[in-house]
Amino acid sequence: MSNRIYLFKVFERIWHWSQALLIISLLVTGFEVHGSYKLLGFATAVNTHTTLAWTLVGLWVFAIFWHFTTGEWKQYIPTLQKVDAMAKYYLFGIFTDAPHPFKATTLKKHNPLQRLAYLFILLFVGPLIWFTGWFYIFFDNWTAWGWDKFLSLPVVATFHTLAAFMMLIFLIVHVYLTTTGHTPLAHIKAMITGWEDED
Repeated sequence: MSNRIYLFKVFERIWHWSQALLIISLLVTGFEVHGSYKLLGFATAVNTHTTLAWTLVGLWVFAIFWHFTTGEWKQYIPTLQKVDAMAKYYLFGIFTDAPHPFKATTLKKHNPLQRLAYLFILLFVGPLIWFTGWFYIFFDNWTAWGWDKFLSLPVVATFHTLAAFMMLIFLIVHVYLTTTGHTPLAHIKAMITGWEDED
């Protein structure tokens, strides 16, 4: 027997998939700029990467506004309650068909580990990507602004790439964990339709 709840609103789903597409595209173009492979060509990759970055900034500004005006920001308040239970479930429980220790509701959509992961992205990975990215974008102005006295392009590039790898790891883990519902596609279906079916 399952309980069906409308978990994700239309904007959340549009924001989620738009953000995912932009981040994946940024990773693809960014690693080409880094010299990992050749796909679009360096100049096109740089221009595309910059356009995608500014588009993602716009999406995030709009999403932050939406979260604060709707009160959905409360979904991301971190908690340590049941963190150990969630860790045990992901490490062992999913392999032994153990019951899920967290039940999503409209007021608590994200489990404690998700909240901590999102907090890490929001407070550490995101700012590292954005600040190093903006330093990159405005590299031509460093001398005029006096930034060349305390900034080094190789250092900025290293930290920007490090942040990109952290985002890639988050993306891989995020996609993997979407397959840990009561069916492998249950969580993905919920993020498409908005409806979550729980046992």
